[in-house]
Amino acid sequence: MDYKNIEQLLERYWQCETSVEEEFQLRDFFSKEEVPAHLLPYKNLFVYQQVQQEVGLGDDFDIRILSQVETPVVKAKRLTLVGRFVPLFKAAAVIAIILSLGNVAQHSFSGDDGRVLAADTIGKQVTTPSVAFSNDAKADQVLADSLAKINKVKVMKE
Repeated sequence: MDYKNIEQLLERYWQCETSVEEEFQLRDFFSKEEVPAHLLPYKNLFVYQQVQQEVGLGDDFDIRILSQVETPVVKAKRLTLVGRFVPLFKAAAVIAIILSLGNVAQHSFSGDDGRVLAADTIGKQVTTPSVAFSNDAKADQVLADSLAKINKVKVMKE
């Protein structure tokens, strides 16, 4: 057999320049039992291609693939109006807690010692509750006196 021709076909095969007929010649050559020692490493490649062409998928191939592809039917979950607003309620609760904690922290860090601040009649801030109480009593008395004077004037006119 002309091994030079086979070697030239192999060179062209590796450069992807062979035709279909030439590749068939290579497969036919390597499928024989007698292959020279220096071409023996290439035999497995061409025999493998021929064996793989003969191997089929099998009769149960379609069934196996379709069983893996088909997904179960998922039913939609019914969502009520309250269920839709639950995340909003949770967010509102978190905001209320944060604001409450902020208010508590503000009062605890402001240095307020529990004294009641009241404004007297002049506008100054008085820290003693008794002074604020007495100023309120004086204001009430002045108001009562002025109302009494108005009532006297009305009674006299009549």
